[in-house]
Amino acid sequence: MLLKEFTGPESRVMTLEEAVAWREDLRKNGKKLVVTNGCFDLMHRGHAEYLYQSRELGDALMVLVNSDASVRQLKGPERPVVDEVSRAMLLCSLRAVDAAVIFDSPRCHRELAALAPDIYVKGGDYTVEQLDPDERAALFAAQTEIVFKPFVTGFSTTRLLERIKAVM
Repeated sequence: MLLKEFTGPESRVMTLEEAVAWREDLRKNGKKLVVTNGCFDLMHRGHAEYLYQSRELGDALMVLVNSDASVRQLKGPERPVVDEVSRAMLLCSLRAVDAAVIFDSPRCHRELAALAPDIYVKGGDYTVEQLDPDERAALFAAQTEIVFKPFVTGFSTTRLLERIKAVM
């Protein structure tokens, strides 16, 4: 992952290795880590509310951001609209987000296993049974609390892109 241009001290976009060290510091200080993940292709109110509510559950919020390649695998060849580094930097500019890691596969079981978060947040369209089996196994192994947050009605990136295409 090419993050060289954003590795100054103000950057909160981390490699997985940096995030694991950061997570260990949180643990040593008795702080709860909340983790969520997603594409976050075009930021909208639904994302903002979801991230804010997620952050309220603990002391720090880490967002695992799908890479461009993994977004294409999940959403199709026309996505993402915004590149991975820009999405991660935008997320880190939000007060609710403490750090982000870009991951390069459709699922983030490797990152979840390495970070062993205290709390994992997923959108309300999921249940525990619907989580990816490898992600679920990583969360169970870490004894992570899993929380589902409802979507904000009327907000989705897919719907937003459809509206943009309709006016063009």
